[in-house]
Amino acid sequence: MSRVPSLSSPFLLGFDEIERVLDRVTKGSDGYPPYNIERLVRDGKNPERLRITLAVAGFTREQLDVTIEESQLVIRGRQQDDKARQYLHRGIAARQFQRTFVLADGMEVLSADLKNGLLSIDLARPEPERIVKTIAISEHD
Repeated sequence: MSRVPSLSSPFLLGFDEIERVLDRVTKGSDGYPPYNIERLVRDGKNPERLRITLAVAGFTREQLDVTIEESQLVIRGRQQDDKARQYLHRGIAARQFQRTFVLADGMEVLSADLKNGLLSIDLARPEPERIVKTIAISEHD
């Protein structure tokens, strides 16, 4: 994966924390579980939103955790080996994973749903507030 260009431009003030977050998120990702991110358009009762869908076949609802930690959406899956089973061939391992997504300020998790081995998490996109602030100019003689 190529390195994101530095955010140290003189026109980007206060973005050093974002660069640290990007470094942290790009490290340690093994690609499991696979996921999609899609944009869902506004409909009659729902705002425009994002949906993250993870392929978590074999995990039950009790084996999955979805949390928000320090502006990050963290999805964890924990499976344990069933010691009572005797396998002649074992091609499906009990696995653990952690997948992290950095959330922009104001992003809200609306719901999480597990169906047919797919975990879908809906996030609301915040409507940007248009603020114009006039700064008073003082005059000194």
